[in-house]
Amino acid sequence: MKEKLQAIQADAIAKIEAANDLDALNEIKVNVLGKKGELTQVLKSMKDVAPEDRPKVGQMVNDTRSAIEEKLEAVKKDITKKQREEKMKNEVIDVTLPGTMHMKGHRHPNQIALEELERVFIGMGYEIVEGPEVEYDRYNFELLNIPANHPAKDEQDTFYITKDILLRTQTSPVQARIMETGRMPIRILAPGRVFRSDEVDATHSPSFHQVEGLVVDKNITFADLKGTLEQFAREFFGPETKIKLRPHHFPFTEPSAEVDVSCFKCGGKGCRMCKGSGWIEILGCGMVHPKVLKDCGIDPEEYSGFTFGIGLERVALLKYEIDDMRLLYENDMRFLKQF
Repeated sequence: MKEKLQAIQADAIAKIEAANDLDALNEIKVNVLGKKGELTQVLKSMKDVAPEDRPKVGQMVNDTRSAIEEKLEAVKKDITKKQREEKMKNEVIDVTLPGTMHMKGHRHPNQIALEELERVFIGMGYEIVEGPEVEYDRYNFELLNIPANHPAKDEQDTFYITKDILLRTQTSPVQARIMETGRMPIRILAPGRVFRSDEVDATHSPSFHQVEGLVVDKNITFADLKGTLEQFAREFFGPETKIKLRPHHFPFTEPSAEVDVSCFKCGGKGCRMCKGSGWIEILGCGMVHPKVLKDCGIDPEEYSGFTFGIGLERVALLKYEIDDMRLLYENDMRFLKQF
């Protein structure tokens, strides 16, 4: 038995010394000391040893186990140390080298302008609502008092999918959908992407964004519209900003107006931004046409309302003094990182 134990120990230690990684050491440990290992098999054969010799043989087995375990631990430490040294050698960090700069993302100038717009109108009690970009002709045109023969419905101006389905040309369909529900009063802001068949240039794009507002309630007047737009202009462009309304025509409003703001760059004195006039056009507005109210199921004798539409890109270009709309969409980081 003694010779057998010595042979097991000598063979195990030789294999341990020859091992060059932790996996090999683990395999040796399992083969020698595991449940089915050589030393364990010796312990199982103790029943064949004379009772008086069992203590002596048991001690020999334990001594052999201890010697193998000590050798395993010593070689394991040595291999671990060598692996760590090799890793440190291959992963040297030169702290004198300049650090790697990681680019941080930020909001697009359009999104910055939109969030500021929403903040202004939420502060006045408006609710932000959205609608589908692929819209029915009925909501995009018919319910907004734009009949079948209107120029805006020409295929050269509008992206039609079928005769009755199109890419919306404005966010006004959202207003029609909200009015159709009949829940009063209405005070909403509808931002979103719209589509028109325009050539791409410094001020036009086939895809752009609008923000439209709608208020419908009893006793709403043009004075309410003017006061709302004055408050918006002061908060968005600066506290000294004034507005000017010019008569205009929109099919879905009556009366209608274009709105100019006093130039926030020169204070109305005249500069390059306002082309010397002291005023900048920013949006269209008007009182909701009685026919639109009626077609959407609202009694124009009991309710009235106003609406306005803001081109998001237009106010972003003005606010940040950008002179070409295409810069917003070209994804040139030299431009976008300024925001």
